[in-house]
Amino acid sequence: MTDLSYQFPRFFVTAPSPCPYLDGKEERKVFTDLSVPDANELNEALGRVGFRRSQSISYRPACEQCSACVSVRVLAREFKPSKSLKRVRARNIDLKVEMADAFATPEQFELLRSYLAQRHHEGGMADMDEFEFAEMIEQSPVNTRVIEYREPPGDDDNLKPGKLIGCALTDILSDGLSMVYSFFDPESTRVSLGTTMILDHIERTKKIDLPYVYLGYWVKGSSKMDYKTRFTPYEKLNALGWYRENNGENK
Repeated sequence: MTDLSYQFPRFFVTAPSPCPYLDGKEERKVFTDLSVPDANELNEALGRVGFRRSQSISYRPACEQCSACVSVRVLAREFKPSKSLKRVRARNIDLKVEMADAFATPEQFELLRSYLAQRHHEGGMADMDEFEFAEMIEQSPVNTRVIEYREPPGDDDNLKPGKLIGCALTDILSDGLSMVYSFFDPESTRVSLGTTMILDHIERTKKIDLPYVYLGYWVKGSSKMDYKTRFTPYEKLNALGWYRENNGENK
């Protein structure tokens, strides 16, 4: 008899908690464990219906009276940067970018701590310690990489890597790249580091001739999420499936 136990994942629902994006709202999530033999296939199947990965867990919002969280993916093959996005790319063209295996480093952790302290000091990750950070980076049952963004090395020692100013934890999918989590130096004089990392992911996806860059959830009414709709054309997910919302130019 064929063992089908891992082919039908069990789903669980969290208790309500304060929404991190919309004041006065509560959030609930439905989730399942990805620690199964076919983790890559399961992760991709769930991603196509709006789930996101965190370590070995795949989750999506399951709020009873709110549907503000909407999955967004950029149509990478059709993407053409606007003049403003071209300027952002040009200003950061000298950054040294490297994709590596998903291993946590003290340098990455210090960058995350600085980012959280200034950008998300009240968020659920604000108290993350180094052990928890290592789990976030390394405990992945799927095909995952870390992409580092560094300043050019100094003239006095070209053998030393430049300062780490950005980092992205990224899943490699059969239809594109999924940006699981990214963070950057909030005190850097560089402009639009977050935008630069998304542009880099779009270009990487184009080069391997895959269609999508998954950006996670866009939340209507949350200024923190507005940036995700700058990269057109893109698709959103509703109960009927993915649909193309914006055919206009990037801003």
